[in-house]
Amino acid sequence: NDPGKAISKALTYGQLTRMKIDNMREEHQERLIKNAEKLAKEQAAEDEKRRKELEQEKTQEEEKEIGFLAVSIGDGIADIFKELGVDYLIEGGQTMNPSTEDMLTAIGKVHAKNIFIFPNNKNIILAANQAQEMTKDKKVFVIPTTTVPQGITAMITYVQEKSAEENAEEMTEAIKTVKTGQVTYAVRDTHIDDKEIHQGDIMGIGDDGILAVGQDVLTVSREVVDAMMDEDSELVSIYYGADMSEDDAEKLGEMVGEAYPDCDVEVNYGGQPIYYCVISVE
Repeated sequence: NDPGKAISKALTYGQLTRMKIDNMREEHQERLIKNAEKLAKEQAAEDEKRRKELEQEKTQEEEKEIGFLAVSIGDGIADIFKELGVDYLIEGGQTMNPSTEDMLTAIGKVHAKNIFIFPNNKNIILAANQAQEMTKDKKVFVIPTTTVPQGITAMITYVQEKSAEENAEEMTEAIKTVKTGQVTYAVRDTHIDDKEIHQGDIMGIGDDGILAVGQDVLTVSREVVDAMMDEDSELVSIYYGADMSEDDAEKLGEMVGEAYPDCDVEVNYGGQPIYYCVISVE
């Protein structure tokens, strides 16, 4: 506590140069203050984060009038449904069908009095209907969508000002106008719809069977569009999957646009496995 004594003692050993005297008590106190301020800021940030989380949980717990639940696969498809207002997504598709229990769990996570379910696959509609029958505390509407494009059309059809019953009726009617084609590959030799199909062939599958078979994804995809088009068609939507490049998808969109200049053509990333692209015509 007496720097003079320390200096005098040091001088007995020789000359001192570049002396620097600091008050260690003050430095220690300043360090404690800085640490306390830092801890206070960190605690304040943590408290604010928790406050926001509690507000979000409270908002989620508040039961709203209408909620939406959809089955989908592919990150791009999931993003599209979320942007349209779907509250909860169940991962599922051609090779992984969610069970009735999965449906019931998902229904419980949607805090709404009325819940619309979009199965988006004919093999999932039964589980959705069973979950509907088993749900007593909420009103559940199963819109019998058999493909993702039908589910998207159903969501776009929703009108907030109308009742749940009116929306359910109009959604069910709207999806009937959607034709869907899915382009994939054959896993084995087979014979379907009078068509010889060999392992590795590219197949275009429509709502009622095989629409096209070939060796090239773009060619088969274009043939699928041709098979679904009619004089009332106005919109072609292309959702390209994980195994199709964006360039190829854009090229397909250009091909369709040139062939059908009176139709709107939309190209969206779907990210779905198995299917190079899913195409809808409305």
